[in-house]
Amino acid sequence: MHSHLIFHNPAALPHDVVVGVLERALADRAHQPDAADALVGSALNDDDREFVEHWCVQVGMRAVSGSPLLGLAGLCLGHIARRFGQLSDESVALVRSLATRAEVDPSDVDGRALDGFDDVRSFLHLW
Repeated sequence: MHSHLIFHNPAALPHDVVVGVLERALADRAHQPDAADALVGSALNDDDREFVEHWCVQVGMRAVSGSPLLGLAGLCLGHIARRFGQLSDESVALVRSLATRAEVDPSDVDGRALDGFDDVRSFLHLW
């Protein structure tokens, strides 16, 4: 039996919907799949960099250890760096921290944080 990964590029949602979905997922892990779509859709398609960056930081700081949202927050910060060519110092520090955690313990933060950190370094010309 083969499983096939399907690429899914979610659309950006209205900000109030994104906030509601992310807050629910941070309070109850059962809502994480919807939160993942909301975060990725925003990172790839929302033109309000400050809003998207703020919520990536919130998720990256507030999600519990082992949550797939941690690695995803790092990856999405990489998308923001690629799309907009800038990130706040707080975001750069967070994506670096998430990548370090992923290297130390992939059960804490998954490897997508490493991909996000690579994107940040590449697109912001750091280190």
